[in-house]
Amino acid sequence: MAVEDEDINPQKKKAPSEDDKRRMKIVPGSLMKAVMRPGGGDSTPSDGDQVAYHCTVRTLDGVIVESTRSEYGGKGIPIRHVLGKSKILLGLLEGIPTMLKGEVSMFKMKPQMHYGEDDCPVAAPSTFPKDEELHFEIEMIDFAKAKIIADDFGVVKKVINEGQGWETPRAPYEVKAWISAKTGDGKLILSHREGEPCFFTFGKSEVPKGLEMGIGTMTREEKAVIYVTSQYLTPSPLMPVVEGYEEVHFEVELVHLIQVRDMLGDGRLIKRRIRDGKGEFPMDCPLHDSLLRVHYKGMLLNEEKKVFYDTRVDNDGQPLEFSSGEGLVPEGFEMCVRLMLPGEIALVTCPPDYAYDKFLRPANVPEGAHIQWEIELLGFEKPKDWTGLSFDGIMDEAEKIRVTGNRLFKEGKFELAKAKYEKVLRDFNHVNPQDDEEGKVFVGKRNLLHLNVAACLLKLGECRKSIEACNKVLDANPAHVKGLYRRGMAYMALGEFEEAQRDFEMMMKVDKSSEPDATAALSKLKKQRQEVESKARKQFKGLFDKKPGEISEVGIENQGEDQAAGKNENDDSEQESDGDEAQEFHEAAAEAPRKGCFYRFWPTSGRLFSALGLDRCTIL
Repeated sequence: MAVEDEDINPQKKKAPSEDDKRRMKIVPGSLMKAVMRPGGGDSTPSDGDQVAYHCTVRTLDGVIVESTRSEYGGKGIPIRHVLGKSKILLGLLEGIPTMLKGEVSMFKMKPQMHYGEDDCPVAAPSTFPKDEELHFEIEMIDFAKAKIIADDFGVVKKVINEGQGWETPRAPYEVKAWISAKTGDGKLILSHREGEPCFFTFGKSEVPKGLEMGIGTMTREEKAVIYVTSQYLTPSPLMPVVEGYEEVHFEVELVHLIQVRDMLGDGRLIKRRIRDGKGEFPMDCPLHDSLLRVHYKGMLLNEEKKVFYDTRVDNDGQPLEFSSGEGLVPEGFEMCVRLMLPGEIALVTCPPDYAYDKFLRPANVPEGAHIQWEIELLGFEKPKDWTGLSFDGIMDEAEKIRVTGNRLFKEGKFELAKAKYEKVLRDFNHVNPQDDEEGKVFVGKRNLLHLNVAACLLKLGECRKSIEACNKVLDANPAHVKGLYRRGMAYMALGEFEEAQRDFEMMMKVDKSSEPDATAALSKLKKQRQEVESKARKQFKGLFDKKPGEISEVGIENQGEDQAAGKNENDDSEQESDGDEAQEFHEAAAEAPRKGCFYRFWPTSGRLFSALGLDRCTIL
């Protein structure tokens, strides 16, 4: 016999909300409603709607207790609540969702339906007769879906017309918008609806705080009303005077937003979009390894803004073509282009260290110059998709990227080189060799890439990670000569001489042809170990003959010798035994901080030596 799904997997009941629990306390006869004026339409407020209503409270014999209406002594400002979010009286919580727009109704409430409710979430005014049965006259002015922007309901947005796209303003975007403002009782206090739209830079306090918070949730061409209470009405050029307003309703139409990006977060490298591109950001921006085509004009950022290069003039009108991720253009230039859409024009302001101080500098650009580029991204080609390629085709594409990585390594661009190798390794996760021969080729290429990554990490001073990269090769093949050599160099850079010596000696055991490289490495290792021991002896000479108060002076006396020795360390570079590998940079071993055996046998010595300024010593 078939069994219903719900019998097998019964749905868990949703836990009742706090408002639901309050409604359970309502007893028949405690809340009565009489419609005094019918409303229009057939929709009523629901959770998530912001309701605006006037409220007048009377005793049963007609005496007015309080009112929002100006004719009854109130301020003329309707009450605003967001159903399901705001804390309101139980009688209103139950009664307001029954009302139509424009409706006026009288609610007769027992004390437990207003301020007399046990654990009422709304505090009663000091003179309010909370123990009496009362009449609440409610006029439903308006209700609509709203977005709560401030948790205390000090900033709430009601959308009138939806906008386009998904991008919203944030610092330091530039914004154009039509803006007008009214007080809570409807008095117009600001109108910027003619001439040019209001223009301001987001994040610079050029409009009241609450208004900026609301605009920060809007998309291009969106129309909305932003309700801002007094604590969010900060003085600004738009509204210099804000005192005396309990609440202001801003009617806003976001005409345009100009994307301005602080690329480094310190205000030095700024990308300002002048013309929008086509597509969706960031999905349609250039990927890593894309071939880009751009026109650009380079200017010195000085009073004259002298143009030093323009592709339309100096390149026979031809655009510049370059592959991203290969260090072919200044770093600041590439960072910004990769956040552009086809057809977009951007103005980039760049500091010297991201412009030409670390790149081949044009003859007419002085050293230390701040640069401004006007860049138009004409288009780009995505990197070749390996889907459908044969195994040989995939290996050819992988080799092209690896060769590019080797070039970057030789140019000293180790981060970029590492990114190239790691990209191929990621793509290799989806490659499946079909036979033993392909398997050998694949494993060999993958091992080579892991060791190239290890070389980059060693040059970047990340010796532990370099060892981890070598272990990815050596775990599967402990006799891999190149892996042993590179790991030995990483160990030597860390000052872990025994491990390094073990790897170099293993090289000679497994492959006699590697003996020259291993011998040279052991010779360097011996020399480096002797230098460390010599420094240690000098630093400890007479240390234990000193009085306690003189110990610190020993470190000071030897500090100059230590620094001098550091300056004389050799920066040797050797060619690897395999010709298709990039250079092995042994100088990393001389530059990296070292810790020797004594640290491992007596760990607390590290803290003592650091305090004495002797933390680079090794005792054997």
